[in-house]
Amino acid sequence: MRMETYDFAVIGGGSAGYAAAAAAGRLGLKACCIEGGKEVGGLCILRGCMPSKTFIESANRFMTLRRAQEYGLRTGKIGFEPGEILARKRRLVGEFAGYRAHQLGSGRFKLLRGRARFLDANRVEVQHLDPAGEPVSETSRVFASTFLISTGSVIEAIDLPGLAEAGFLTSDSVLDSGHMPSSVIVLGGGAIALEFAHYYEALGSKVTIIQRSPQVLKEADADVAAALVHAYRQRGMEVFCGTRLLEVIPGPPRQVRFESNGRTHTAEGEEILYALGRTPAVTGLGLANASVDQTRHGAVRVKTTMQTSQPHIFAAGDVTGTFDIVHVAIEQGVLAAQNAARLLRNEPLHAIDYRLQLFVMFSEPQVAYAGLTEKAAAAQGVPVRTATYPFADHGKALVRGESEGFVKLLCHAHTGEILGGAVVGPEASELIHEIMVAMYFRATAVQLAVIPHYHPTLSEIWTYPADELAAAVAG
Repeated sequence: MRMETYDFAVIGGGSAGYAAAAAAGRLGLKACCIEGGKEVGGLCILRGCMPSKTFIESANRFMTLRRAQEYGLRTGKIGFEPGEILARKRRLVGEFAGYRAHQLGSGRFKLLRGRARFLDANRVEVQHLDPAGEPVSETSRVFASTFLISTGSVIEAIDLPGLAEAGFLTSDSVLDSGHMPSSVIVLGGGAIALEFAHYYEALGSKVTIIQRSPQVLKEADADVAAALVHAYRQRGMEVFCGTRLLEVIPGPPRQVRFESNGRTHTAEGEEILYALGRTPAVTGLGLANASVDQTRHGAVRVKTTMQTSQPHIFAAGDVTGTFDIVHVAIEQGVLAAQNAARLLRNEPLHAIDYRLQLFVMFSEPQVAYAGLTEKAAAAQGVPVRTATYPFADHGKALVRGESEGFVKLLCHAHTGEILGGAVVGPEASELIHEIMVAMYFRATAVQLAVIPHYHPTLSEIWTYPADELAAAVAG
């Protein structure tokens, strides 16, 4: 059997894997990337960020048309064509995936199309795939001095009676559907669930959201989650939190029975969207053969250096169960490649810095938060001061007709250093980056408050909580 030897072998060619392989090539390592998906591109391009945001952009434009009269405009009868929305998504995703495939074949590292399985801590067996992503009889082996596991995640299944029999949509199947249901029951309250809830309601579906945890966006502060739920209910969506799912009854219409506040409820919908999370994609990797430890949830356990329990085997991205966010996966992948090079040169390894955490959700209104939340600060014993300011009192938001939500700023109670921020409202995905820049340079509330902001702009809203915190710290 053919054996190939590398300095650095990457298993999985998504965002983390591609970034790592490219970084390794730039560092002079002999590297390969083993991609076992049916298509090349990874979750973000094929079934995640890019296709979902393409759908959501169509929904956003349609919402603007629905509100045209509020701005003194006349549009006549408006409508949409689900098939054309789907066609636009496929065209764009095809372009993105084609570019990624070109990058993977750029020659900086070798691309191997196949499914990898560890034989031991330094060797993997690769089951080769044909151009359509189907297994063929050919296998080969790869020996590497260092490895990166970056196989991503898959949809997590739960045992809910009747769900399989009733049938359901997932975040994967929705993105290939040209049908717009009259009503949808969304199971879940994370980013995927809430973004698709927005998409469906914007295009006219009746939406019911059923979340098992006490609040949507369970990592967010309660005021952030509450503001979004209020906005969704104002749009006509039903939102239930702190529930226990009981069973699904096949339709039509499909029904979901659940408990909430001590009572049994039944939600009805033409379709059910299952969005109860994702789980690390580790099946078939042979991690035990390489003595790579996993968490109780199946994720590959990593240190801040991105090393696993085997010092020469690294992991990055969704498979680590840390942050299911693309820019973090890229950061982890690049650091893993750099640390692999350092390990081979017997140099000290660097640790990743999660201080600059960032979350964005493309709902309506949008949600974003950076750095510490209030609940995280309390858990870590960090003394903070907070200040908020509503979009309902902000001139540019009123001019835009988008007054839902608020901004929040957190600073250290004694030094005034900005430690975090949150936005629920218009262009939250863009506004939050001002706080990221401030945090990167360890700016204080006083420094942010004196930075000139043009009027009228959305971004000048940050000056109000900054002024309040600057005065509080100084006083």
